[in-house]
Amino acid sequence: MQRRRFLQTLLAVSGMSGILPHTRALTTSTSQQILLQTSPVAGFQYHDGENIWPQLIAGDELQLIREPHNPRDSQAVRIDWCGHPLGYVPRRDNTAVSQMLDRGERLSARIATLQYDPNPWRRVAVDIGLVSYLAVGA
Repeated sequence: MQRRRFLQTLLAVSGMSGILPHTRALTTSTSQQILLQTSPVAGFQYHDGENIWPQLIAGDELQLIREPHNPRDSQAVRIDWCGHPLGYVPRRDNTAVSQMLDRGERLSARIATLQYDPNPWRRVAVDIGLVSYLAVGA
């Protein structure tokens, strides 16, 4: 709950005090994304990433799939592109993301950068954001 209060305070200070997702229903709203982190894709070389590399474009939307029963990491968050698994949010970066997904927070993910590199950890970077709603005309 502290993170939510911090983000609401941050948004109010930055002049976006129209964000009222928990205080009243909005008849008209637009969404805004607050960047939480940028991370590489862990395990890219073991999933579909190599096969679909030519189709990936920076800015493409990604899906974050929570895997609480993953035998290697109970905080695992898989990253998918159009139904193809690309890999995972790295273990060192996944705690906050998994907790937010578990609480039902609306998160977004997009390809931040693509670069061919022999090191698969440097090929794809992902921006993960919190989706918030702004009141329009309220």
